[in-house]
Amino acid sequence: MAPYKALYGRKCQSPVCWYETRERSLLGPEMIDKTTEQIKKIRSRMLIAQSHQKSYVDQRQKPLKFEEGEHVFLKATPTAGVGRAIKTKKLNPRYIGPFEILKRIRPVAYRIALPPYLSNLHNVFHVSQLRKYTPDGSHVLEPEPIQVREDLTLSVTPVRIDDTNAKRLRGKEVSLVKVAWSRTGIEEHTLKLKLDMRKDYPHLFSVLVTFLCLPLSVYLSVEY
Repeated sequence: MAPYKALYGRKCQSPVCWYETRERSLLGPEMIDKTTEQIKKIRSRMLIAQSHQKSYVDQRQKPLKFEEGEHVFLKATPTAGVGRAIKTKKLNPRYIGPFEILKRIRPVAYRIALPPYLSNLHNVFHVSQLRKYTPDGSHVLEPEPIQVREDLTLSVTPVRIDDTNAKRLRGKEVSLVKVAWSRTGIEEHTLKLKLDMRKDYPHLFSVLVTFLCLPLSVYLSVEY
């Protein structure tokens, strides 16, 4: 007894012949006719299944059409070619861009202008990978001048102290503060030693003490 029959209780139907032979043997043209008939049946059923899936998708999606010169966002998933090119991660934006439409190749395919870091990708994409971009003047950011020191470092200034904390290290309590730094209009937070910050930036602690000494009614009136 064959291992397949011992496991499943029936003979193995190989791609050569999808016909249950049982006790009868098929030879020559008869076997070819039976196999061709099964292949036609499989193809017809696959076409029916594809038609059903297409009807489901068409109900949820609207036809998209872009003109030359418009800008679109490009979908970037970790498993797609664009995602692998820019090494996307789970929390990265789902779309990158915007990029300009150069030419409409087909009703569902467009050629877009890619930046140099995506030059290794083919610049023709399916319409399902694109999203329309609506121009907005607030999206344009003017670059601010950056002052670089002689040692090629940037100057940052502390804005405020957001929080205080204490940690015990080797039996000794160390006081820390959470400092908000301003660098070219962008705020960053770091933990610093309270003694060092009080020595270098005493004005931050005067504001903090003043705020902590306010009456309770003032705290209740502040909107957070």
